[in-house]
Amino acid sequence: MDEEFRKDFEELVALMDAGRLLDFKKKAADCLPVDIAEGLEEIEEKARVIKLFRMLPKDISSDVFSYMNSDQQQLIAESATNAELKALVDDMFLDDTVDFLEEMPANVVKKVLQNADESTRKLINQFLNYPENSAGSLMTIEYVDLRDYFTVRKAMDYIRRTGIDKETVYTCYVIDEQRRLVGHVSLRKLIVAPESTYIRDIMDTNTVSATTTDDQEVVAEDFRRYDLTSIAVTDKENRLVGIITIDDIVDVITEENTEDIKKMAAIIPSDEEYSDAGVMHLVAHRLPWLMIMMISATLSSTIITSFESVLAGAVVLTAFIPMLTGSAGNSGSQTSVTIIRNMALGEVELSDWLRVLWKEARVGVVCGAALAAVNFLRMMIFSGTSMMISAVVSVTLMIAIVMAASVGCLLPMGAKRLGLDPAVMASPMITTIVDAASLLIYFMIATVMLGL
Repeated sequence: MDEEFRKDFEELVALMDAGRLLDFKKKAADCLPVDIAEGLEEIEEKARVIKLFRMLPKDISSDVFSYMNSDQQQLIAESATNAELKALVDDMFLDDTVDFLEEMPANVVKKVLQNADESTRKLINQFLNYPENSAGSLMTIEYVDLRDYFTVRKAMDYIRRTGIDKETVYTCYVIDEQRRLVGHVSLRKLIVAPESTYIRDIMDTNTVSATTTDDQEVVAEDFRRYDLTSIAVTDKENRLVGIITIDDIVDVITEENTEDIKKMAAIIPSDEEYSDAGVMHLVAHRLPWLMIMMISATLSSTIITSFESVLAGAVVLTAFIPMLTGSAGNSGSQTSVTIIRNMALGEVELSDWLRVLWKEARVGVVCGAALAAVNFLRMMIFSGTSMMISAVVSVTLMIAIVMAASVGCLLPMGAKRLGLDPAVMASPMITTIVDAASLLIYFMIATVMLGL
């Protein structure tokens, strides 16, 4: 929490404890809802959280609630009276209500639905039935829809009359008599256009949209590619059913990036926050992959055992195994992270595999040659090893770097071809595979060059 706001929040809590309700409400009105929600997370006593939330001005309490974590949302929902819960849900945007209910146990969902009016209850149930992580589950129905036969004057009057309840008015979507999406128009364009102009004459018909079943990652990519602040969501008949705004997509991007980072570190993704996760929860999400990689690493031990005669003939070779496997593993990790990221951004497609392999192989040759040359001089000058041993290690280093770069680009692309998340084939997995391959190359080269 920002230090300046921490002081403000401590003052807010002090006003609550002193029972100075008017001063408390005035102070709360000067604070951002997200900051208040963050401050509530630091209060461990449940009764104080409930008391502070209930004292908040009604016009900001729903905003604060939408920013609270799921545990505290459940606490507030369970402690609220039916009237309080109904007022809270009625004041929230529908997409925030759905996001809240998706994280709640059945008893809380039942309580909320029982206290919602019939139309809201139907909409919530409809949203909850959309596939998880789909555009339908993210969208909101609080948007401005205009008809193409509206004049600018009529459109502006309509926005003034209904816009207060909409999540955004900066982009207005245009529909026909069957509610099919036919275009969009920005508020800026409406403001500067003559009042007698028809919407059909100034709207943009080249509208980017998503369908209710589109995956949220696809929608996020459209936001990035087209620099959108909102996107229309349609059904299979191209009828407008909702919109998704940028604030929801920022959350999606954060979630997806966090998930990819965890997968790249060989950790099973979890929705639970680190501060709330117990030790055994963290163990359960880390141990499986650690176990798999430990067992797969026995391949390296098998290779070393198979070449005991080579090591017996030149024991000094053992000293360079960590450097070789480490360098190759680092090269493979660099490549895999680069390819995975570019695949996520849509800059690398599966059909590009040959072009990518050719590029990474050339990068590997240059990097490998540079490392091999420096390593050869280092060994000759500082390590006091023979020229032949130095040559064996350096040649192996170059080949291992090229091999690691090739494996690092092909494995993520192969994973995607098989329908797996490319992030699974990141650093730990690449390192395990490259280590074994580097050892095999090392001992084969040593056998040939040293005649062992």
